[in-house]
Amino acid sequence: MAIWVNEQVDPSGLLYACIACCDETQAQECHAAFEENLTAIQKSEGWVARIRTVTSWEDVPASALKLN
Repeated sequence: MAIWVNEQVDPSGLLYACIACCDETQAQECHAAFEENLTAIQKSEGWVARIRTVTSWEDVPASALKLN
């Protein structure tokens, strides 16, 4: 089972927002929204939106919004 984890990370490396789900389409849409929500200034300052997969809910950050 793949769990898709979307994260917005600030310039210092702190996790700002996180959403996890098992549906790849939903995850890709979330990632696109995370990217679109970052302003050009935030991107130039080092903010990033990233998507990754994990195989266990234990590998998902505790602060994540978990969608089924």
